[in-house]
Amino acid sequence: MNQLKRFCIIGVIFTSILGIISHFVYEWSGNNFFVGLFFPVNESTWEHMKLIFFPMLIYSLVAKKYVSRKCPCILNAMFIGIIIGLISIPVIFYTYSGILGFNVAWLNIAIYIISVIIAYVAVYRIGVNCCSKSGKVSRARALRITMYLLLIAFMVFTVYPPKIGLFENPLI
Repeated sequence: MNQLKRFCIIGVIFTSILGIISHFVYEWSGNNFFVGLFFPVNESTWEHMKLIFFPMLIYSLVAKKYVSRKCPCILNAMFIGIIIGLISIPVIFYTYSGILGFNVAWLNIAIYIISVIIAYVAVYRIGVNCCSKSGKVSRARALRITMYLLLIAFMVFTVYPPKIGLFENPLI
């Protein structure tokens, strides 16, 4: 399980750094439409959830290649971690900003990093549990379908955002 722990620690670092860099890619691209499908196009909470989704999805491919031999359920654990990380961002953000009545930039960055850590703690705990038994996480097909649906949702809602708070700029 040391390999799994090391994998998750590197994942936290990889996802955090790539996510922070990703925050600026759309602007650096000259607001390229295609780039905007994968990187935040505005300051909405929804768009910032891309900062955890895409880096962790990329890291899932690394997991599939390098960790799945010893831990066949790692991909499913990563998918569950992604979902937990995605839920953590709006829950923590809206809780603290609702209590304070405003939000603070450095707290928003901290929320992102905390959400990444929460996601990888989930990956580790699920991985330890199922990989030590050489088992698989149940509902693997449902997890894959959920990842595809999230991928589609991030793209569609970037172009056609619903008129609800999650898709609006909370800084205005």
